[in-house]
Amino acid sequence: MRPVWSGAVSFGLVTIPIKVFPATEDHAISFRQYHTADQGRIRYRKVCELEDKELAPEEIGRAYDAGGGTLVPVSDQDLDRLPLPTAKAIEVSAFVDADRIDPLRFGRPYFLQAAGDLAAKPYVLLREALKRTDRIALTKYAWHNRERLGALRVVGDTIVLQAMHWPDEIRSAEGLAPGERVDVSDAEVDEALALMEAIGGTDLSAYRDRYREALEAVIQAKAEGKEPPVAEAEEAPAGQVVDLMAALRNSVRAAQERRGEPGEADVHELADRPAKKTGSRKAGGSGKPAAKKAPRKRAAS
Repeated sequence: MRPVWSGAVSFGLVTIPIKVFPATEDHAISFRQYHTADQGRIRYRKVCELEDKELAPEEIGRAYDAGGGTLVPVSDQDLDRLPLPTAKAIEVSAFVDADRIDPLRFGRPYFLQAAGDLAAKPYVLLREALKRTDRIALTKYAWHNRERLGALRVVGDTIVLQAMHWPDEIRSAEGLAPGERVDVSDAEVDEALALMEAIGGTDLSAYRDRYREALEAVIQAKAEGKEPPVAEAEEAPAGQVVDLMAALRNSVRAAQERRGEPGEADVHELADRPAKKTGSRKAGGSGKPAAKKAPRKRAAS
C-alpha cells in the first residue's frame, strides 16, 4: 500500500512527521462502455479545441477560468509555495470531546503512520493523550487544491485522520421530517422498543455486500455462457393500510422465532425497561400511572 500524502502533524511545538494511507477501499464492480455492434471499446481522449489534436499528459496544464476567455495558469510549484501553514502540515487547532462531533460531519478516513524512528515517540504520545481523555483533535490541512477540516482519533493503536465536512457543506434537513400532527401512542412506542430488544445487536463484521456478490454471480454465469441466476419473486405487500400495533407485535414474534426465543409478542412490559420520563405529570400526584391513550386501529403505512 502506497501513501497518498506525506507531511507532519503539528500541535503546539510538537511536530510528528507522518505518512497518510487510505483506511478504506472500494470493492464496487466497474463497467466499461463498448460499441454494441462490434464490442469495440469506447475511450475518452483529451483533445485540444484549437488544434483538434489529442494531447499527452505532459502537454496538459492547469488553469483557472477568469471569464471572458482569460485563463490564469496555476502550476504545481505555485500550489507547493502557497502562503498557507497547512500546505504541508496537519495543524491541530483544538481538542474536543468525541461525543460533541456529529457523525454527519465525518468523511473518508485515513491511517497515519509515523515517518521514521524520531516520529515514533511523539506519535505514541499524541495517541495515548487522545485515548486517556476520550477526545478528538480538530485539524486543518490542505489537499487537492483546497483547505480541509479533519479530526484525529484513535482506532486500535493507530491514529486516524477523519476528513470532515465544513459547516456550510451540511444541508439543512428542515421540512423533511413528518409534521407535528403525526400522533404516536405510548403503547406503539413500547412495542417499537420491544421489537428493538427482540432484534438485538449484531457483529458488524458479519455484514457483506450482497449486491456485489449477486452481480459477480451474474457476470460469471454470462462469461461461462450460462443463464444468469434469477432473483426469487418477492411477496406482494398486503395493502396500503396496516394495523401498526399488529405489525409491531408480529415483528417481535418473528424476531424472537429467528433467535430461537419462544414467547409472547407483548414484551413491552419487561421489568428491567427504564421508566419513561414525562413532563405532563404534576409533582405530588397520587403516584398512579396515567392511563395510556388507546392506540389507533389504523395507520397509514
